[in-house]
Amino acid sequence: MTCLPSQPTPKKLGLVIDLDVCVGCHACVVSCKEWNTGGYGAALSDQDPYGADVSGTFLNRVHSFEVVPEGAEVAAEKGHARLVHFPKSCLHCENAPCVTVCPTGASYKRADDGIVLVDEDMCIGCGLCAWACAYGAREMDIAAGVMKKCTLCVDRIYNETLAEEDRVPSCVRTCPTNARHFGDLADPNSAVSKMVAERGGFDLMPEQGTQPVNKYLPPRPKQHLEDVKPLAATDTSGAKGFFAWVDSVLERL
Repeated sequence: MTCLPSQPTPKKLGLVIDLDVCVGCHACVVSCKEWNTGGYGAALSDQDPYGADVSGTFLNRVHSFEVVPEGAEVAAEKGHARLVHFPKSCLHCENAPCVTVCPTGASYKRADDGIVLVDEDMCIGCGLCAWACAYGAREMDIAAGVMKKCTLCVDRIYNETLAEEDRVPSCVRTCPTNARHFGDLADPNSAVSKMVAERGGFDLMPEQGTQPVNKYLPPRPKQHLEDVKPLAATDTSGAKGFFAWVDSVLERL
């Protein structure tokens, strides 16, 4: 079996995902698929992509949940409707069971930055790591016959030929709502660590004891409709130019 690093890694590179602003657009999913099909490792295959029984390998997926507020019976009761979009990929756990069950050493955790990777040349496709992962974050690539998982775009973040702003995981670079953040969670002064501290970032399923590096920021409480104050009326009688034209158009409606 494979061993984890004997000492805590000096860096803990990972993601912080803000559930308050994720809109479930799946841009991160598409970007991840595209980058990892043409980048690190073998391509992420699809089976019968245009048929009735399509399947394929994805390293990042977004799940959506209707949230029933406390004291309510349904999601939309009393104006408290809430749909939470929950992106999920490998969490690069400190105590990664997917690593320790691997019989060939294909799954391993890097001692310098804590990223969990798969050496595809050593993987025999036994699937033990997928069984051990509490988060369902590993996927067997049927065409390649090996296990695939999020690499944190290791071929981007250290690539000095890329512009500095592009040296982040593809999903982070693509997110249109800035819901995904990348950095060193071992550094308390890093932007991601401060974000976790300020917003009460949490681990996914901490009872598993895996100590995931990736963190989630909880949705902020929503303001009730009955508490929203209407905007005060504005006197536009003295408006000139463009604003006068808008005012005249609105008066005719």
